[in-house]
Amino acid sequence: MSSASWHARIVCGSETGAGFLVSERHVLTCAHVVRGSGDAPVTVSFPHRDDLGEVTAAVGAHGGWDGRSDDLGDLAVLELEHAVPVRPAEFAAPEDAYAEPRPRLLVYGFPKGYREGTIAEYRATAAQRIADEWVQLEAWSAHGQPLAPGFSGAAVTLADSNRVVGMVSAATRASSGVRNGRMLPTSVMARYWPPLGDLVPTPGHQRAAKERLRALVERAAVTGVARDPERLYRDAVGPFDPPVPRGGFGSLWSAAWYVLSEVDDPDAVTRLADRLSGLLEAPDPPDPAPPTPGASPAWSPILIEIDHSGAGDDQLLVEVSAYREGLRHPVGSHTLAAGHVRRYVQERVDDAFSHLTPGTDELLAFVLPRALLNWPVAQWECGADDPTPLGCSYPLVVTDRSRHKGGLRHRLTRKWEHLDDRDRPTTTLHRIECGTQEKPNKLRFRLRHDGADLAGFASPPSAERAGPDADVTHFDVSLTAPVPVLLWSRTGCEDTDHGSDMGCTGSDFLDRIAAHVDGHPPAELPRTILTLRESAEASDEPEKHWARDVQLLWDDPRCFPDAPAAHRHSPVA
Repeated sequence: MSSASWHARIVCGSETGAGFLVSERHVLTCAHVVRGSGDAPVTVSFPHRDDLGEVTAAVGAHGGWDGRSDDLGDLAVLELEHAVPVRPAEFAAPEDAYAEPRPRLLVYGFPKGYREGTIAEYRATAAQRIADEWVQLEAWSAHGQPLAPGFSGAAVTLADSNRVVGMVSAATRASSGVRNGRMLPTSVMARYWPPLGDLVPTPGHQRAAKERLRALVERAAVTGVARDPERLYRDAVGPFDPPVPRGGFGSLWSAAWYVLSEVDDPDAVTRLADRLSGLLEAPDPPDPAPPTPGASPAWSPILIEIDHSGAGDDQLLVEVSAYREGLRHPVGSHTLAAGHVRRYVQERVDDAFSHLTPGTDELLAFVLPRALLNWPVAQWECGADDPTPLGCSYPLVVTDRSRHKGGLRHRLTRKWEHLDDRDRPTTTLHRIECGTQEKPNKLRFRLRHDGADLAGFASPPSAERAGPDADVTHFDVSLTAPVPVLLWSRTGCEDTDHGSDMGCTGSDFLDRIAAHVDGHPPAELPRTILTLRESAEASDEPEKHWARDVQLLWDDPRCFPDAPAAHRHSPVA
């Protein structure tokens, strides 16, 4: 039986939970236990090793949990400040939890009044998962310790071997009289953190085949040759094996792990590995385009997501994360008043740079609700000690939240892939003048029929929405057509009813911007707009420069791999 010293107590602000050591520097717990890590320190202690004291930790990886109780990915990986001399937890095969007769499962948690911890006894109700994510737990007996706040993140272990089969993520309220809970089985946890796949046994698959697949997935993630995990999964398993899970696959690894852990056919692993090997070893195209100066950058995005929190009209939820080698790393998340958003973003963006791969091209991407797309985020200062506008220091873009999900995201991905397939992937500005009499539905047809890749607006979105056709605007249909890239001046023409004989600042803006964007590859436009903003800021009268307030909506979905969906209010918490 392995030592119990790997059980951990996690404290983050007012939240106390459990966790377990899986390497000398990594502890697993629930994401909701450390949801306040953007504002409060995270400390880890080991109740069986008081001599180690409290160890500071940081959230190094995240399952994508965003706070809702019915969402997925309530997993956080904590990186300890230093290695600890404790033997890590060992893992059983996931299906061992559902053997007949049902084995007794032990959970070591830290409910109120038990700083040193206490044990609860449970069993798995059935092998069937709820929403393909959770396994239901039921009390071993009518007496004893129930699951309660403080058990979140605790390892669920087999009583006879102390090997881990899952992690507690939720429980029914004690007042209900029902003594049930939920666990994330290790087979699901490994979807969200690839290194766990090396620790969890996968009976039926030879170790060499598993290691080969993992190595190929890592190479493919770096080179970007496998951009459609769902298609690769279907090719490997055929039409009759388990369907793609709810929400799809957030990464190539999650698809590969699903094949390892959920598909009975052992040859599926070989088929997937062979397919990846073929993609990686494929010869270069017969007539490759010669390299040109200023080749399209491989962006490393920092994502700043802002949305209404539901806590009040002035309260916004701000989440900052960074992408590194296709994986998303949470940096901070907080609900705060609109007036405090700028300072919070300044601080968290600065922190996010530590997650980027050195030498890559950074890209700041603000994901905003439609009503806030005209926010002057490019004019926000870099920090308290640096008044340089963010948009003059880094390539900076905005996007609408609706374009980051569902069918719209799928169509947008196809649009970008079609742009890449062109012999010369360059853009042509499609003008949308202020006060245009063209019906929005006619515009949608024209944009789709013409294959528009860049739309420019003479009026900012806020001005158009105030017009007579506010129900569906020209801007709305451009977003959903979808046109890959949109741009406008935040302070463009706001009088949509002026006559044709009057000068139009919006039309003048489109004339000027076209000279800078027509013929440019779409992937380079964030850099092009950065140069324009820098020129405006360096002019004698920056406030009057035509390009000072240019807003670029740019969101190639391939730069922002889907993070797994997540969990907002844990029943345990």
